[in-house]
Amino acid sequence: KDYENIVYFSSRMKTKLDIAKNWLPRYTGTKIDEFGDYMLLTNFDDYVEKFANKFKTDIKGLGKPMQTATNSDGLSIINFGIGSANAATIMDLLSARSPKGVLFLGKCGGLKKSTELGHFILPTAAIRGEGTSNDYKPAEVPALPSFKLHKFVSDKIVQRGFEYRTGVVYTTNRRLWEWDDDFRNYLRKLSTIAIDMETATLFVVGLVNEIPRGALLLVSDVPMLPDGIKTEESDKEITQKYSDVHLDIGIEAMTEIGEKGEPIKHFTY
Repeated sequence: KDYENIVYFSSRMKTKLDIAKNWLPRYTGTKIDEFGDYMLLTNFDDYVEKFANKFKTDIKGLGKPMQTATNSDGLSIINFGIGSANAATIMDLLSARSPKGVLFLGKCGGLKKSTELGHFILPTAAIRGEGTSNDYKPAEVPALPSFKLHKFVSDKIVQRGFEYRTGVVYTTNRRLWEWDDDFRNYLRKLSTIAIDMETATLFVVGLVNEIPRGALLLVSDVPMLPDGIKTEESDKEITQKYSDVHLDIGIEAMTEIGEKGEPIKHFTY
């Protein structure tokens, strides 16, 4: 039986695209043609639930590694989980669908005095401290968003009267680093505006797979301050105050891009 499985795999799935087309439905419980042209990516179950309730659509992939929902306008949302490995996985799998635009809605830790709780950050770039992206591009290649996509997002933030910042985000695989003074000092030297666990990976793997991508990050903690490290209570408070508008900005921006039909492309050379 094992031999038969090996023969099937080698004969039927010879390319990366073949594998992605087989695995995207397996990970998400969603058929490829059921995904929209534009997508929101997130780490949070409640964002998918709020999206599904807003548009009165079903959540698919319950019991699978990733959950999805798609509205009638052709906008999908996917909860891909936490961390750079999962970020790379979803961007590889999405090569099976080739979306026209992907926006990551994530949380981050603010590293500057100018980044306060509840602020939004549109990263101009991300430092590749997670290591995962090194499997895709040499370390010298910068992790960049598709800036035209970010223009749509910034317009929506301004229209709602919210504060947002731009700058370089540091992406790390380290979930617990707040106690490490050496690492904290290293972050100060880099002059990064925020820290997270997915953005650089999403940008680089999106580049490799030719997927237009961006990120709208919500500052959920200020870990450089003694009392600024995230707790269950503080995270719950930020979620209650800002998650609805975070999601709504993403929905509005990606819907407008779809309605205008503007191509968003980050060229490789």
